[in-house]
Amino acid sequence: MPNTHSQVLFLCTGNYYRSRFAEYLFNHHAPGYALPWRAFSRGLAIELLKDDAGPISPHTRHGLALREIPIEPVRTPLALTEQDLTTAHRIIALKQTEHQPLLHSRFPAWVDRVEYWQVDDIEDAHPSEALPQIEAAVLALLRRLGKQ
Repeated sequence: MPNTHSQVLFLCTGNYYRSRFAEYLFNHHAPGYALPWRAFSRGLAIELLKDDAGPISPHTRHGLALREIPIEPVRTPLALTEQDLTTAHRIIALKQTEHQPLLHSRFPAWVDRVEYWQVDDIEDAHPSEALPQIEAAVLALLRRLGKQ
């Protein structure tokens, strides 16, 4: 990741669905806001992913395709490290009740430095509901960053 940009880190459990969608969406739209920001994403518990899950959620692929946002090349999910946290200028976890306990157990010093959104995972919200919610939050974030 280039050092010339400020970085926003999106967190979810598996770095497979929600955080990846937010990352690609942010990076696609940031140039239109003339912002020197880039997003990256990580998972708090990627070990919970099924072994045959693949590199990215089909729901994320579909949501990005509908928005004509390219995603190639696709990487596999990445686990959060302390270095990721120190690199980021802003950290956003996609669901407070899900991710705050994981942060508390794995990176307790960072719990209060994270902005928490309220986007449910696939078990609790269909992608047709969750992805537009992420999109609205990302676009609102870009507008806020543009006013700074």
